[in-house]
Amino acid sequence: MATNLSLRTDLHGAGMTCAACASRIQRRLTKVDGVDKAQVNFANGRATVLHDESTDASVLAKEVESLGYAVLDEGSNEQAEAEREADLRRRLIAAAALTLPLTLISMLHALHFDGWKWVVAVLTAPVIAWSGWLFHRTAWMNLRHGSTTMDTLVSIGSLSALIWSAVVLIGDVGDGHVYFETGAVIITLILLGKWFELRARRRSGDAIRALAELGAKTALLEDGRELPLDDLAVGMRFVVRPGEKIATDGVVVEGQSAVDMSMVTGEPVPVDVGPGDEVIGATINANGSLTVEATRVGADTALAQIIRLVDQAQGSRAEVQRLADRVSAVFVPLAIVIATASLAIWLLLGEPAREAFTAAVTVLIIACPCALGLATPLGIMVGTGRGAQLGVIIKGGEVLEDTRAIDAVVLDKTGTITEAAMSVTEAAAPGLDEPDATRLALLAASAEARSEHPIAVSIAAFVADRLDADSFDNLPGSGVSAVVDGEEVRVGRRSLFDRLPAAVEAEAAAAEQKGSTAVFAGRNGTAELVFVVADRIKPTSADAVGALHEQNLKVMLLTGDNARTADAVAAEVGIGTRPGDTVIAEVYPDDKAAVIARLQAEGHRVAMVGDGINDSPALAQADLGIAVGTGTDVAIEASDLTIVSGDLRAVADAIALSRRTLAVIKGNLFWAFAYNTAAIPLAALGVLNPMIAAAAMGLSSLFVVSNSLRLRRFAGYRSRKDHSP
Repeated sequence: MATNLSLRTDLHGAGMTCAACASRIQRRLTKVDGVDKAQVNFANGRATVLHDESTDASVLAKEVESLGYAVLDEGSNEQAEAEREADLRRRLIAAAALTLPLTLISMLHALHFDGWKWVVAVLTAPVIAWSGWLFHRTAWMNLRHGSTTMDTLVSIGSLSALIWSAVVLIGDVGDGHVYFETGAVIITLILLGKWFELRARRRSGDAIRALAELGAKTALLEDGRELPLDDLAVGMRFVVRPGEKIATDGVVVEGQSAVDMSMVTGEPVPVDVGPGDEVIGATINANGSLTVEATRVGADTALAQIIRLVDQAQGSRAEVQRLADRVSAVFVPLAIVIATASLAIWLLLGEPAREAFTAAVTVLIIACPCALGLATPLGIMVGTGRGAQLGVIIKGGEVLEDTRAIDAVVLDKTGTITEAAMSVTEAAAPGLDEPDATRLALLAASAEARSEHPIAVSIAAFVADRLDADSFDNLPGSGVSAVVDGEEVRVGRRSLFDRLPAAVEAEAAAAEQKGSTAVFAGRNGTAELVFVVADRIKPTSADAVGALHEQNLKVMLLTGDNARTADAVAAEVGIGTRPGDTVIAEVYPDDKAAVIARLQAEGHRVAMVGDGINDSPALAQADLGIAVGTGTDVAIEASDLTIVSGDLRAVADAIALSRRTLAVIKGNLFWAFAYNTAAIPLAALGVLNPMIAAAAMGLSSLFVVSNSLRLRRFAGYRSRKDHSP
């Protein structure tokens, strides 16, 4: 076990042919000194290893290579996959061209000319020897290391058919029945299944590859020079013409336009941008010309972060995979034992050697656990890839299972339901004359200028002038206290003041009844002025709450704002229209995690949706933390799911996609287990023949692959007017 866990290494392996290969590599890597954890994903060929500084990538690579598998670098991985597909295609074409005539000759009595068995033997030999060489080589390599895989079953089955038939033909033993066509058909059908499977597996990674190819290659600087993207640095300004991709993350410094961000955030409608607005690299400038100052480049950009997060998620495992891993580890040896037992029992019962041999070979072929090994990783790959296209970053397979049990969604208000674009619409000071009210507003704005809270920023912006604060005290969740121009001034909640006159309270109550936030300002412990702060509700928030209700989820509003404002916002977006909906107001930032813990103690499985900054403790406490990304800031570590866009409907998309992905994985596993559980006894009883078994094995893998690929068609609530995914 590692004692100083600090490093993560990803290795791309070549030569894995089934889940047993992946399990074998994983067991070996886990035993290496300094390794804390290893996961091997059969679907994408990646081994992910967490280890301390005493172990490096070269040591891990040698361990994998010692088992007979190759380790590829990132650049050659794609090329190796393409070469493997081309090699499979060549061997398949040769096998099919020879298998078709030899099968017709074997099966049709009209073609049984003198010496036909010798012709069939000659046609069969290259199919099993050359086209099937991939299986024999891997089987032998694994046998040398004392292990077995799917290739062991295919190799033993096809070679047994060839050798038995050759003995019968040359030695004229038994009843004269030969199985040349059985061995050839087995190799051909399994090669066909492998080729389809490989092509489909490559398609499962199309989403992440497409994201990687989104970025621009060059940037046009202000002075007219065209610079390669790798040479672009933070602070440089570049021009984006209509129809061009934005080179990297940045801030608009000049120009107005609409930006199509759908490929990164999943937003279906272009977003209007102007000076001061953030833009994301790889998005498309729709019409106007923009001048952008680069703020992030290379691996720090939003696109690079998204690709990294999704890439890590695709190498993860769901809890449901553990059973499949345990079964895969013992399945091949068990199949060989069952095949041997079937052969022995048939012979002991006095059945013909032909029937006994057929049953044994069929068990070997039907038992290949390909579908079992693909069931979970393929579902995760396709689901997380589709999520990335929709602006939903699912951080791992375990998140899918957490999402299944969620029954309540807790929404933060500011920045989640609302736009967090605070502005002061009114300042009321009943009982003060105009000069005194103006001076108090100046003192309050000067005090708030020292705070970075969105409400403080809006109050500071309300007054043009400023005075220097002699002292400043930030009181989290309550407000601020400062000495400005010799006067002690407080700005914040009711609780911050010792005395609250009735007229001031009436002004605040009227504002809160409309859904605005009332912020008090006063001197010497007395509230004298009310700032009415408005925060626009996002136009999609009501639809998002409706979409969450459609998924039978309780929706709760959690905010530090007062109860009247919270109730007004909740009513506007539809929170409270279903049993179980709740509004929890006047909660300090530090107490939000405690509220989540209380809900969990009451028996709820809670998803918390927040902006990932003040809400980080609550996101970490929740059973499922969902962070609403802010522009280019998408790598929020406290969350399990990250929504790149600010559209709250994406939360409903994320939950629906996670549940759909888990449902697909469970369907895959059910089919894989059911197939092997039902087929092996039938094979042992002689109901199936080897050729049907080979076809069924290939079809089971294709079913798992095609079922997983259905996730590519997931649309989500944002794409449909009726919000039904």
